[in-house]
Amino acid sequence: MKWNKKHIFLTLFLPFQMVLMRLAARNPELIEHYYSNGIYPIISVFFRITLGWIPFSVGDFLLAFGLFIFFRFIFRLIKGKLKNSIPKIFHFTSILSIIYFCFYLFWGLNYYRLPLSKNLNYEHQKYSNKQLQNVTEHIIKKLNEYQFKITKNDSLIVVPPYSHKEIYKMAISGYDNLSQIYPQLNYQYPSVKSSLMSGIQSYNGTSGYLNPFTGEAHINDKIPKSSSLTTTCHEMAHQIGYAAENEANFVGFLAANYNENSYFKYASYRMAFGYCFSEIKKRDNDLSKKLLATVHSGIIKDFRNSSLFWKSYRNPFEPIIKKGYNAYLKANKQDKGVASYNYVVDLLISYFETSETL
Repeated sequence: MKWNKKHIFLTLFLPFQMVLMRLAARNPELIEHYYSNGIYPIISVFFRITLGWIPFSVGDFLLAFGLFIFFRFIFRLIKGKLKNSIPKIFHFTSILSIIYFCFYLFWGLNYYRLPLSKNLNYEHQKYSNKQLQNVTEHIIKKLNEYQFKITKNDSLIVVPPYSHKEIYKMAISGYDNLSQIYPQLNYQYPSVKSSLMSGIQSYNGTSGYLNPFTGEAHINDKIPKSSSLTTTCHEMAHQIGYAAENEANFVGFLAANYNENSYFKYASYRMAFGYCFSEIKKRDNDLSKKLLATVHSGIIKDFRNSSLFWKSYRNPFEPIIKKGYNAYLKANKQDKGVASYNYVVDLLISYFETSETL
C-alpha cells in the first residue's frame, strides 16, 4: 500500500484541531457570539430542513455504516497480519480527523459556549439544604396536582395516550410558548425521530441522543412514555445548541412545563422531582423518606415502572459503555461526567425561586 499525502496531512491535522479546541474552551464569549449565535443556527436549521422530512433516521444509518467500516478495518488489519499497517493506520486516522472536524463544526463547539445561567440571566449560586427542601416540596405539590388532574385517582399511573410521533409534534408547542419569554430558546423546523436502534439504546442505558452529523434528535421509543415527553424536549434542547447535559435537562424541563398539555406539565414536574429528590436523598435520607410519604402512590408506581424497565435491560456491557460516555463528557468541559445530568438542580432552584410562588 502506497503512502498517501492527504492521509498524512489529515492525520497531522488532528492534534492541531485538538489544540484549537483547548483554545476554544478558554474563550466562551467568542464561541457564544460567533458560533452558538452565528454559524451554528444556520448549520442546524439546514440539517433539520434537509433531513427532518425523511420518516426514518438517516443518522442511525450513518452510525451503523461507521461501525461497519471500523470493524471492517480491524478485521482486514488482523487478516493481513499487520502488513502495510502504518499506511492503513494513517488512512484510518485521517478519517478520524475528518469526523473530529465535522463533529465540532456541526455541533460540538456548543460545549464551550457561555453557561446557560448567564444566557437566561439566572443567578448561579450554591443552594442550601433549606432551599432544596422548599423547592422539592413545591415540585411535589405540583406533581401531585397534575397526577390527580389527569387520573382523578391518586393511586393510578399517568400514561400519556399519544403515539411517539404525536409526542414529537406536540413538544414543539412548549418551545413556541417558551420562546415568547426566552427568544434564544426558539425552536423551528423539527427533526425528531424514533431511533432505529431503540433496542440497543435500552441495553446501553440511554433514552435518546442527538446525531451531530445530521442534526436529528433520536428518541428511544421503548422507554415509558411519561419519560419520553421530557426526553423529547431534552433532545430538542441539544438541537438548538445547548450541549451540556444539565442545561439540556433544564431547557427540556422548561419546554415541557410551558406546554399547555397536562401530560407534558406532569412530565416536567416528574423530571424535576427525580433530580431534586435524588439530591435530597444524598444529603438527608430521613428527610427524603418524609417527603416521599407526601407523594401520590400513582407517581411512586410510575417511577417504579421506569426502574423496572431499565433493570430488565441491564447487562455486563452497560457499565463499560457508561464509562466511555463519562470520559467523552469530561473531555468536553463537563468535569462531572455522567453526573453532569444531576447538576440541573441548581438551575431548577433558581427558576422556582424566581418564577413560581413557593
